[in-house]
Amino acid sequence: MPTAMEGAIVMAVITVATGAMSFRDRIARTATWRERGFIACLGFADAFKVLLFFAAYKITIGVSVLAHYVTPAFVAIAAPLVLREKITRRTTVALAVSLSGLAVILVPVEGAPAAAAVWSSAALGVGSAAFYASCFFLNKFVVGSFSTNEALFWHGTVATPLLAAFVPRHAWLSVDMRAVAFLALVSIVPGAVAGIAFVWGLRRLPASHASMLTLLEPLVAVLIGASIYGEAIGPRLFLGGGLILAGAGAVMTGTR
Repeated sequence: MPTAMEGAIVMAVITVATGAMSFRDRIARTATWRERGFIACLGFADAFKVLLFFAAYKITIGVSVLAHYVTPAFVAIAAPLVLREKITRRTTVALAVSLSGLAVILVPVEGAPAAAAVWSSAALGVGSAAFYASCFFLNKFVVGSFSTNEALFWHGTVATPLLAAFVPRHAWLSVDMRAVAFLALVSIVPGAVAGIAFVWGLRRLPASHASMLTLLEPLVAVLIGASIYGEAIGPRLFLGGGLILAGAGAVMTGTR
């Protein structure tokens, strides 16, 4: 199925699950129109993060993933301006170390694609990173009026139809309902549960620190590929993974 359809299905599962939990996880204070606008912007940003990232991924893998994970750099640069968060020397060094680890793991070393493909993939990846970074800040702006589940539910009501609008009409008519049911079922844990955990943690950490910890995500993806799908790993994985863990560890030990 098309990428936009996959995203719409996963987002719909998250929206339904968090909507049900919102009946018990609620904040009594009524949100202002400004805060509701931030929630709508959050849904918009999340939808385009998905679309741009997977568009980049279909061109090249290493370049797109590396470009997408410049997100912590965007957050670290913008956090002092947007949230008045202080960026420490530890965070700056940790960011450089972790991004170096990503470069070691993900930069293609053989069979490099054409320059045009690299530039296209990098541009789409950086675009997705910009939307991803904005999600960190938008979540901070609504923390006082929306609970974790409420924020995920209301932003999903914007993101789901937006993603669905990018699906070609013929794809809806020819979709395999068994595939839809399977994707919806497996989306509960890596979609709904992980989304709740992410937003819950983001609300309790500085944005720059939270974005640094997402650098563990590609390392986990590489390990899953090796252990489940038999993809080859070598010294680059261990060196790069060690650098990523070192940077993330520096951030965690520096957070009160």
